[in-house]
Amino acid sequence: MSTTPRASLLLLAYLAFVSLGLPDGLLGVGWPSMRSEFGVPTEAVGLVLTALTTGYLTSSVVAGFSIARLGVGRLLALSTVLASLSLTGWALSPGLLPVIGCALALGLGSGAIDSGLNAYAAGAFGPRHMNWLHAFFGLGVALGPLIMTAVIGAGLSWRWGYGLVAAGQLALATAFALTVRAWRDRGAGAPTEPGQAVAVPVRETLRLPAVWLGALAFLVYVSIEFGAGLWAFLLLTEGRGLGAAVAGICVSGYWTSLFLGRVVQGMAAERFGSALVLRGSLVGLVVGAVLIAIPGPAWLAVVGLAVVGFAAAPVFPLLTLTTVDRVGVRHVDRTIGVQIGIAGIGGAVGPTAIGVLIARTSVEALGPALVVLTLGLLALHAAATRRPAPQPA
Repeated sequence: MSTTPRASLLLLAYLAFVSLGLPDGLLGVGWPSMRSEFGVPTEAVGLVLTALTTGYLTSSVVAGFSIARLGVGRLLALSTVLASLSLTGWALSPGLLPVIGCALALGLGSGAIDSGLNAYAAGAFGPRHMNWLHAFFGLGVALGPLIMTAVIGAGLSWRWGYGLVAAGQLALATAFALTVRAWRDRGAGAPTEPGQAVAVPVRETLRLPAVWLGALAFLVYVSIEFGAGLWAFLLLTEGRGLGAAVAGICVSGYWTSLFLGRVVQGMAAERFGSALVLRGSLVGLVVGAVLIAIPGPAWLAVVGLAVVGFAAAPVFPLLTLTTVDRVGVRHVDRTIGVQIGIAGIGGAVGPTAIGVLIARTSVEALGPALVVLTLGLLALHAAATRRPAPQPA
């Protein structure tokens, strides 16, 4: 593929990752207005989140198995259209029930976009861009609240926030549709278009131990990332005695270190190799978790959080990028789909389990829980990479 199409696809991929994060940021700011307008209790947001997660998990897994039939370009175009239509429906919904249906559709579209882009990027882009793509997802999450805040601050309905993002998704879908042919070659020998893939029975992919070890690694990683971010404020205030304002700044610093880590370590991975940076990051996670677990002054936990954030930064993108090394070219698309889907489960189950543990013991249980999870992630990665990937027949 020529340099120009590749550059245009890279730009589209960055924009797509930003767009994936935008709806997540809209809901937090928009929900109070939505709840008031619909006359539903605050906890009803759980129904919306459940629908989103259900759609996301379903399409993430299915997308990995359908790329060979549809091709990445068609999958991205169709999924982005679905996301745009669902956001439009959300903006026009007269009540909670239609919003739940639109949330399910949005999850279906977003999960397919996430899996499709990760599958393509794992073959077409190097470790630097793989990390930066995921950093731009965080940028989208950060922009979402700003968009909704600006809309409500201007005296407009929350519906305008979803309408604006829907229009952006429609423009992105048009760009994907116009570049369908350009997405055929990912530059790493992995087929992405209908008819190019070697027929491999689904059961052959699902029988590979590396598939499930890798999926569990994603589940544990997301549990660490979200669990640390969710419960750090409680640890710093109730456990280590920091004031709410200072603790909030420290938690923001955790997410900032995650963003900066993806920018910096993306370049490091390109220079020193993905495998080396990934192993170093996994060890760094353990070190940061131990610092959080050590009973001591608040600054020690804050340093631990910063270390966890920076070390965690490249893990998700580099685990995705190295999937082909664990399972081989013939199974990589399906495996990435499974991994993305299982990662979504980790985002819900992991933080919840840590919360139950904290409720039954104390907030100081966060540190030991993170130590156990980080050691488990290290062990899972070692087990998944112990055997060479299966070679094409």
